[in-house]
Order: sequence, then structure tokens, then C-alpha cells
Amino acid sequence: MDIKVLGTGCANCRSTLALIDQVSREKGVSVSLTKVEDIQDITRSGILSTPGVMIDGLVVHSGGVPSRAKVEQWLSPDSPLAATTSGCCGGGAKGKCCG
Repeated sequence: MDIKVLGTGCANCRSTLALIDQVSREKGVSVSLTKVEDIQDITRSGILSTPGVMIDGLVVHSGGVPSRAKVEQWLSPDSPLAATTSGCCGGGAKGKCCG
């Protein structure tokens, strides 16, 4: 699961990054967590209010720190987002099997 936190480095952006990292560790979910601070990259993503969160290329949140419950839902195995990283090829084709 590729998770990006988009924001210029404000306290809310740092808190969002830390919250996602903490919840993923507690749940034992392997994530690739990156922070995007370049304003052009943030604008290209379509996020107008930071912090923003993208999971596997999909914007799932923008504007303020997400609730812990929301982050736990994103990282839950029965989340619709889990379908983008499951399957025979690890979700390389957005959840579509390659065989």
C-alpha cells in the first residue's frame, strides 16, 4: 500500500504522517509512507487543502488531520482500498489479476 501525505510541512501534515505511521505499525500493515512537500506536486494531485492523503494514487482525504478511526478504516483488510493492493500480483494493476 503506497501512502503519500501531501503538505508543505505544517504541524497538521507532520501529525497526519505520524498518525498513519503509528496505526500501520499497530495493525501490522506494511505501507510505503512518503511525505510530498513540493507545491507543484501537491497541486497536480488535485488537493487544494492540506494535509492531503493519497493511497495507491487515489485522494482519500484533504484538509485537516484525519481521525484515528478514519486511518484505521483505510488500513483495515475489509476496506475498499485493500482491493487495490491485493490479488495475485500485489495489485500492480489496481487490484486486477495479471493472469
